[in-house]
Amino acid sequence: MNKREFVAAVAEEAKLPKSEAAEVVNAVLDVIVNTVASGEKVSITGFGVFEQVHKPSRAARNPSTGAEVKVEESWAPKFRPGTDFKELVNVNGRQAAGRSA
Repeated sequence: MNKREFVAAVAEEAKLPKSEAAEVVNAVLDVIVNTVASGEKVSITGFGVFEQVHKPSRAARNPSTGAEVKVEESWAPKFRPGTDFKELVNVNGRQAAGRSA
């Protein structure tokens, strides 16, 4: 599902015009991105947690040459799904695996 399809699904679910649903989706995403970028955590009960994680500098190897390279420290966004979300994906994954077998 891409963003356009996501907006259409939100519009249908919330019974909103697509233009209003697009504004809502964009606003939600902007709040999440800006909050996490500022170093705060966004926790949505039943859905999951968006947070910023620190990746310290380290030594790595170039797989094609074997040469050691230094990887600078960085910060990255991370999403941890909530328990309800994980359980639903697990149940639906089992059902889909049963259909494809």
